[in-house]
Amino acid sequence: MRIEGNATLPANSERVYALLLDPIVLAACIPGCQELIADGEGVYKMKMKVVIAAVSGDFVGKVSIEDPSPPNSYRLRIDGNGRIGIIKGVGDLKLATAEGGGTTVSYEGDAQVGGTIAAVGQRLLDTTARMMIRRFFDNLTKAVTNGHGPAVS
Repeated sequence: MRIEGNATLPANSERVYALLLDPIVLAACIPGCQELIADGEGVYKMKMKVVIAAVSGDFVGKVSIEDPSPPNSYRLRIDGNGRIGIIKGVGDLKLATAEGGGTTVSYEGDAQVGGTIAAVGQRLLDTTARMMIRRFFDNLTKAVTNGHGPAVS
């Protein structure tokens, strides 16, 4: 499944980049994330609950930050396994100064699901992925405006 889009956040790129790497902020922003613990440079252990229609389950796995270029871009890799299947994804995030201030985060990547979770159908998976991304950026915007995360000048 191909995923792409962008979101504009009301903060400079240094602050947005720092928030996108902060495991506490990420755990609070990722829908269904129960735990995100640093496990080395740019690597996090993940626990999350995924609910799609009548299919739900817990996943454990790893989130990796690759090819970091602060405060402009990085690649995000996710590998998760659970009773209802697997989730794998890789995506590139690029930050740029938005017109009128703030930062636009552009993202594009590919996600794969397998097992019972894949049985819900492509259309429902696409809709759920878009909804989760929208919620993530809504939550990240709240974190920015409420002053959460690391201080960056």
